[in-house]
Amino acid sequence: MTIERNLFSFTLCFLLIIMYSMPVIERLYWSAISFLGKALVWFLGESAQKTILGEKPYIKLRKKNKPVIFILWHGRILFASYFFRKRGITALVSPSRDGEIIAAILSGWGYKLLRGSGSHSVVEEWKRMKRLMAEGEELIIVADGPKGPERKMKPGAVKLARETGAYLVPFTFSTKKKKFLKSWDRFLLFFPFVKLVAIYGKPIRVRPDLKTHELEEKRLCIEKHLINLEENADRYFNSY
Repeated sequence: MTIERNLFSFTLCFLLIIMYSMPVIERLYWSAISFLGKALVWFLGESAQKTILGEKPYIKLRKKNKPVIFILWHGRILFASYFFRKRGITALVSPSRDGEIIAAILSGWGYKLLRGSGSHSVVEEWKRMKRLMAEGEELIIVADGPKGPERKMKPGAVKLARETGAYLVPFTFSTKKKKFLKSWDRFLLFFPFVKLVAIYGKPIRVRPDLKTHELEEKRLCIEKHLINLEENADRYFNSY
């Protein structure tokens, strides 16, 4: 009986310690994710032999202080998180657990973070995004959201561009040697010192007078354009 009582007391104390130390453990966990994640992504990005294509039209827009909304697929965010760092760009990040990991990696890299997605309420974030566009800022939106379906563009970025006059700029990357994860987004993972191409798509303007059905047609057109851009990036090294 004494042994059982002592075992029960020990188990209870252990659970209480774990329960009250959870905030500390959680902070340590996210600190580790932030440090290790940034270190890994930085190393991959720095070691890659990079070729950048299609950047001039985007540069012209920024010289004129035109607002820009970068759109990319969820499966191609690895290099983008490195590429756009330290530029003061705002990124719309899902409040999901995957989003927490992305936010941890982006933090401290000069990004301004907004938490929201097509799966969550973004009323306040929408107002902030409109203000950013009115001020000629830049924004990154993952076009197929945090849960997919893969390469199916959500309407939010197109609506925001229509309401603010911002230019949509598709962006993607690919590498000579690829590793696609077996995830819903076919996440593209690459290894150190790989040959990499990053491609800016042609800036897209959405007319403010588009009707609902016209907006849907525009969304489908942009979706196809972003898919084609990704496929072109994947074929880039075939001739080498």
